[in-house]
Amino acid sequence: MQKYILRRLLLMVPTMFGLTLLVFVMLRLLPGDIVTVIQGEFGSADKATRDAILKDFQLDEAVPIQYVKWVGRMVRFDLGKSLISGRSVQDELSTRVPVTLELGLLALLFNISVGIPIGILSAIRQNSAVDYAGRTLAVGLLAAPGFWIALIIISMAGRYFQWAVPSTTYVSLFEDPFRNLKLLLVPAMILGGAGSGGVMRFTRTAMLEVLRQDYIRTAWSKGLQERTVILRHALKNALIPVVTVIGLSIPGLVGGAVIIEQVYSIPGVGRYYLSAVNTHDLPIVQAVNVMTSLVVVFANLAVDITYSWLNPRIRYS
Repeated sequence: MQKYILRRLLLMVPTMFGLTLLVFVMLRLLPGDIVTVIQGEFGSADKATRDAILKDFQLDEAVPIQYVKWVGRMVRFDLGKSLISGRSVQDELSTRVPVTLELGLLALLFNISVGIPIGILSAIRQNSAVDYAGRTLAVGLLAAPGFWIALIIISMAGRYFQWAVPSTTYVSLFEDPFRNLKLLLVPAMILGGAGSGGVMRFTRTAMLEVLRQDYIRTAWSKGLQERTVILRHALKNALIPVVTVIGLSIPGLVGGAVIIEQVYSIPGVGRYYLSAVNTHDLPIVQAVNVMTSLVVVFANLAVDITYSWLNPRIRYS
């Protein structure tokens, strides 16, 4: 296992090289540039002014040279400075990453804690009212867009319950846990909702398949309690495809955070990223893309390691 993990870590080098190259090239192909943004604020600029702006931001150099310099700074953990504010991207992200990380972890926790239990209950109560309700809920969560649910909750809460979305500034979990959870709990539930629908369906399908196996019938014939049979014998073997779905939902959580943070005015990485895209602030967009790519790559590695823990017969050679 140690050799496998080391090999996967080494394979991340060419993977990240390809990702950085793709991100860099795609951003250069987008219409508009930082000069257009500045012109929009201060009026049109002549060619001399435009060239001066590009030179000031080192965007007048050849694209390959820009790429090499950018990768060199990334290797030294220098994310550069914002083209708009002039502040260090690393300093800006250091205050926003914990916010998005907490939101993502809460969403993932909701995803797992709701999806797996309902999926198990639907499987052991197959074709009952509970099963039909669980399947309907799963389809609804998968079908409804997260941003639409967020807007519906905001409007209904304000109209029928006289509850307004908290508009106060973000408070750290360590500073005021209750206020922090009040700000993030509903957005996290919305963000993790679609993923929990997929987890419900895969858990139900996997559990139904496992419950038909001979060793489960043997466990029943021994007179074991239902709780023991389900949790000790069936669930662990049914979790492998579920873990795959959970791993695949992580990119969705990262992407969904951009919309949810914008709707609920959460000062996280997603909202910062969206603002940078609108202003064509390349250092921020590039840094966030690379960071999220690393999150997805490490999440896939964690899924593979979890496979071998759930089923010791799985070995990576």
